[in-house]
Amino acid sequence: MKNFKIVFLFVAFMASGIAFTSCGGNSTEATKTEQQGKEYTSAYICPMHCEGSGSDEAGQCPDCGMDYVKNEDHNSNGHTH
Repeated sequence: MKNFKIVFLFVAFMASGIAFTSCGGNSTEATKTEQQGKEYTSAYICPMHCEGSGSDEAGQCPDCGMDYVKNEDHNSNGHTH
């Protein structure tokens, strides 16, 4: 009976580990969709990519208050998602 409990716990532990690791796959499609909003495509963007932020003119993010940066400068310095 003791061995059965140990085997059962081992199998349950392994199954939960497999389930957690398999569900966290690379969501390339979701990343592409997320990067189409104006917080990614505007001339000036918030470094934090706050939802709905981004402008054609320099300024500050209405959500977090950070200064906008030029989109081309932000991406050219190695910033990728």
